[in-house]
Amino acid sequence: MTEDLKKMYRTIMDDNFSPNMEISFIDGDNRQTLFYEKVVWTIDAVQKGLRYGENPGQEAALYKLVNGNLVLGDAKTIQPGKYLASDIELLQSGKHPGKTNLTDTDNSLNILRYFTDKPVAVIVKHNNPCGVAMSDSLEDAYHKAHMADRIAAFGGCIALNRAVDKATAEAICKQFAEVVVAPEFEYGVMNIFEKKRNLRIIRVRNIERLQTFVGERCVEFKSLIDGGIIAQWSFVPAARSQEDLKLAETEYQGKIYRIKREPTAKEYEDMLFGWLVESGITSNSVIYVKDLATVGIGTGEQDRVGVAEIARDKAYRKLADRYSYETYGIGYNELKDKDKKNEADARAEEEKGGLKGAAMVSDAFFPFRDGIDVGIKEGISSVIQPGGSGNDYQSIEACNEVGATMVYTGQRSFKH
Repeated sequence: MTEDLKKMYRTIMDDNFSPNMEISFIDGDNRQTLFYEKVVWTIDAVQKGLRYGENPGQEAALYKLVNGNLVLGDAKTIQPGKYLASDIELLQSGKHPGKTNLTDTDNSLNILRYFTDKPVAVIVKHNNPCGVAMSDSLEDAYHKAHMADRIAAFGGCIALNRAVDKATAEAICKQFAEVVVAPEFEYGVMNIFEKKRNLRIIRVRNIERLQTFVGERCVEFKSLIDGGIIAQWSFVPAARSQEDLKLAETEYQGKIYRIKREPTAKEYEDMLFGWLVESGITSNSVIYVKDLATVGIGTGEQDRVGVAEIARDKAYRKLADRYSYETYGIGYNELKDKDKKNEADARAEEEKGGLKGAAMVSDAFFPFRDGIDVGIKEGISSVIQPGGSGNDYQSIEACNEVGATMVYTGQRSFKH
């Protein structure tokens, strides 16, 4: 039975999806058609498409857009031939990619496209980032992203916006990952990755011009259980610079409430970084960011207080695990010595999970101050959120009471 289950994950599914697909939008005599072609790869003399869908036993196919431009209202689709995850170069693959490998790759690029000035590493697992960090070197950006949540990063997709150097490759090979995505790989790097034969190495040359994808839209389709389809334009963050943000202010019962302290340059950097990372996180979500790296990420919850608490609790746990790993070479959960565990806990507690001075980022407004209070109790210094709640005055008061600052984006960032 156990071997049968293991074999199930190694199996390459045959799929019955056709080699071509067309999607037409029809309005009277006006027909706009998008033309797609199924993607296949030849690995070890076997030509196949996706390994399987979300689970073994689910047939799946990847299609790339090859022709047709769609204009609906003021928006139009990304042009055919402008490929990212739909037309990857597999430089190494012990196994054919599965659906989750491609969706993780796609969402990592969705986040990565907003950061071009410095090296950035994004680690995605189950279509949500585990850690995202920016630094002056690619190796350090990867290290910070990995240590933001070393446990969740296990088996994840690592996306990098610079050519992979040997130092970064060596660091990656010390961990277990499923996918590495980058625009290029320096001489000798593939020899390092050969030690991990099942590691999928993906080159996407368009990462070098990812910024041209900022503001571009595609049509997203969601299939319903009865075969119905919801179509929507993909989300585009409107707030992408300091000038796009507004200091928190609202009127309540005839009184004007304003945030008293303007953000520092560093706080603006962390808030904008966090807001753009937020665009790739499943809602409801709250995250904490400090020094251009994620500290705690809360995703997919039903209430905002709960997700703020989850992100906080993860920050504490992950920091204790980091200290255990850096000090003793093993993870917190593997520590048998209670004194050593207590020491790691005490260090994380003293630093409040790394949340002191962090930015708190929310994809939607806080309906009451209780969500922001979760972060304030941990010492966050800034908040970025859409604004628009009838109780925004409560959040402003909460920040003013402790000298924290807050800005509005004026736009919700839900992702489901």
